[in-house]
Amino acid sequence: MPLREECLWEKLTPQRPDNTALRGEVKVDVCVIGAGFTGLSAALHLLEKGKSVCVLEAHRAGHGGSGRNVGLVNAGMWIAPDEIEAGFGEAVGSQLNRMLGAAPALVFSLVDKYNIDCQLRREGTLHMAHNAKGEADLRSREQQWKRRGAPVELLTGKACEQATGTQKIAAALLDRRAGTLNPMAYVTGLANAVKRLGGQMFDHSPVTRLERQGQQWSVQTEQGSVLAEQVVIASNAYTEGDWTELKRNFFPGYYYQVASVPLTEDAAHEILPGGQGSWDTRQVLSSIRRDKDGRLLLGSLGNGNQKPTWFLKAWADRVQQHYFPNLKPVEWECTWTGRIAFTPDHLMRLFEPAPGLVAVTGYNGRGVTTGTVVGKAFADYLCHGNPQALPIPFAPMQPLAGVGLRSCLYEAGFSLYHAGQCLRIVI
Repeated sequence: MPLREECLWEKLTPQRPDNTALRGEVKVDVCVIGAGFTGLSAALHLLEKGKSVCVLEAHRAGHGGSGRNVGLVNAGMWIAPDEIEAGFGEAVGSQLNRMLGAAPALVFSLVDKYNIDCQLRREGTLHMAHNAKGEADLRSREQQWKRRGAPVELLTGKACEQATGTQKIAAALLDRRAGTLNPMAYVTGLANAVKRLGGQMFDHSPVTRLERQGQQWSVQTEQGSVLAEQVVIASNAYTEGDWTELKRNFFPGYYYQVASVPLTEDAAHEILPGGQGSWDTRQVLSSIRRDKDGRLLLGSLGNGNQKPTWFLKAWADRVQQHYFPNLKPVEWECTWTGRIAFTPDHLMRLFEPAPGLVAVTGYNGRGVTTGTVVGKAFADYLCHGNPQALPIPFAPMQPLAGVGLRSCLYEAGFSLYHAGQCLRIVI
């Protein structure tokens, strides 16, 4: 079977809305730029508070990283909670840890409230130690989260093997707050909820200009414009054009995934039998999960669009055979790549470059929950003006130096590591 370049989540979400492009002038309270997790969460919570909202999307809802996500509904960020408090300070860091620790519950509540069919599972996630150093890191994370009252548990021995379905992992941190979903279906459900509440959504409407006109903002597209009192820039890693400085405050990275055909053999049912999604502690990590139809999904950092399909299949074979050697040869069905907004310290940034204008970037690969939380926080802030509603304070925009070079160096490092995996030099 040839490996197709196709996003599995799009294939499994056939009823995606396709809205018309903006034409003419629209007047609303708030204009949201970007129909991903952040923008749709912001729009939904603003509408719940009685605001009129217009959402502009350059392509279609979920086109960017939101629809290409692994679909892990994680609590917290990639870096450990103690590191977050060290980076932001104890007061701000502890608030961020509390809000992101509760982020999966917010996602679950929206799925329940708006009856979103996104194949949600609430059995948690597994962070898997690939060596002794990784296990020590997970023990430290377990202690840090337990000090904060989180329901996490480090599984070892037989319990770990039964949970992961592999003998190659000595320990795995089970986070019972978390879960998995189909990210495109979640985005689609949020978009449908926005429309049901009266929000206006326009696809195929990339922003070309953003400027202040008196007491309002004018957001212009090729064929129309929006006049709004407030604007949310939620385009993150997929920010396009020169109408904002946001894209100069992160450097783009990538994450690719490879999905198998549905697996039916007995050995396949032993892989993550509890339904958790997982990822390992390698610096160039591998993510592992199964979907509702029993497909095996593997992913890693890097741009799959720049690699031949034989390379991606060889990499997927290597990871699968290492972790799950009892499987018969796997047929790989499709592959896709999403873009990530990286920051040098792996911490996100919130901006308010002018009154009534807010923006965010730097999720560093944690979009499902972080985007949902930030969207709600922006809605609360724009309605009430209370900065305590935000997970972190606003920061000044400070364009990064060498954005292109940073991105190229990261990609070169990822590709070199993956080549070593394919050649069985490393795993």
